[in-house]
Amino acid sequence: MTLNERTGPSNRHTENIGLHGYSIRFSPFNPNHLVVATSQFFGLAGGGTLFLLESNSEDKLQELKSFQWTDGLFDVVWSESDPTIVVTASGDCCLQIWNLTGNQAPNILKEHTKEVYSVDWARTRCDQFVISASWDCTVKLWDPNRKTSLNTFSGHDQLVYNAMWSPHIPNCFASVSGDGTMKLWNSLNSHYPSASYKVHDAEVLSCDWCKYDQNIIATAGSDGLIRGWDLRNLSQPFFQLIGCEYAVRRIQFSPHNLSTIASVSYDFTTRIWDFSKNSGPIETIKHHSEFVYGLDWNVLKRGQIGDCGWDSLVHVFTPSSLLHI
Repeated sequence: MTLNERTGPSNRHTENIGLHGYSIRFSPFNPNHLVVATSQFFGLAGGGTLFLLESNSEDKLQELKSFQWTDGLFDVVWSESDPTIVVTASGDCCLQIWNLTGNQAPNILKEHTKEVYSVDWARTRCDQFVISASWDCTVKLWDPNRKTSLNTFSGHDQLVYNAMWSPHIPNCFASVSGDGTMKLWNSLNSHYPSASYKVHDAEVLSCDWCKYDQNIIATAGSDGLIRGWDLRNLSQPFFQLIGCEYAVRRIQFSPHNLSTIASVSYDFTTRIWDFSKNSGPIETIKHHSEFVYGLDWNVLKRGQIGDCGWDSLVHVFTPSSLLHI
């Protein structure tokens, strides 16, 4: 699907004007629904658009709804408790909580002092909190039903690109930053990290937790490397994946297989890896003509992934390497 060539009403002020994909997320409730966060003019100026899309049996995409914001949207995540709610992060220091069933303005959470680049919703049953990572070098903890944050976590020396909740350990999240470190946090006990590790000699742009082993986490950097870490021994990575020509923008472990990872990169590729087999990709997909920014696995459809990029394209597909896994 091309974001700049959409069907439907055209009375919105950013219609057909330079929309570039930043983040894509499949619904955890409906296997055919997904949201895409976009920005005008590569996120450098203009507004943002949030799309609610539906994929059919042939993975063709149809726009169901779209929502406008006055600044670029850099990330989006679904609520883990309500199938009608998503949260976006934007360039004007805000989070927006959207109700996809209506046309009302979103609830706005604003405490960060610079761009908010990452947002994640806790997936453990005991809590339903949101974390946001910002270029102001902090991570904030939010209750979506409150206007003010519950906590602010300081410790990174440079902008924070990504913060992700552990899917296994309650109140635990990781963050990665331009300072080359990954930090682990307990959201209940402290404003400061419980552990900090130098994981790349470069900016760290993304991290993700293994869905099958609570001790495994991966990081990706502007050095083009993906590294896997075992929290029981962080003296060196226990795997390293090599093959991306430029920075790795986002990584995600498969929800269906322990050792499978997907990545997207500034080299215009989406790659599939199996760290149990070798250090190179098992498949490289080249269907974008610009930086690929957004990536997600469909938890409800085995092997299906989605990606989006600065070329305004959104793809939903099952890589050939995953057809029989």
